[in-house]
Amino acid sequence: MTISSILSSKGHDVFTISLPQTLLEVCSTLRKHRIGAIVIVDGKGKLAGILSERDIVRRIAEHGPDALQADASDCMTSNVTTCSPEDNIQTAMARMSEGRFRHIPVLEDDKLVGMISIGDLVKRRIADAEREAEDLKNYLYAS
Repeated sequence: MTISSILSSKGHDVFTISLPQTLLEVCSTLRKHRIGAIVIVDGKGKLAGILSERDIVRRIAEHGPDALQADASDCMTSNVTTCSPEDNIQTAMARMSEGRFRHIPVLEDDKLVGMISIGDLVKRRIADAEREAEDLKNYLYAS
């Protein structure tokens, strides 16, 4: 199963922001869209970074509530791990586990084509396991 199969059912919509923005403005965007991470793009729409709830919480823990007035670029991850639509689910899960993050942008030819979360991957793995179990059950009882 590939990342493309997840995006075909989930959709390719990705919430993005451009800088400059404060962390408070980013928090408002995350709340508004009910998302846990947001992709930051440059003026040409190219991936410039990613900012997650965890990044913001870490910043507040280090600097207190005044951290919310900081520029988002000071808190974002600019060396972003990505995947492609052709990658398999296990590859994406391994990258997320190794990097200890929950969201990964999907790029095709350096163009942002989607975003997946660990929840999307787990949901698909569970659905696949349930389908396999049902197929096996049907095979055994059909004999």
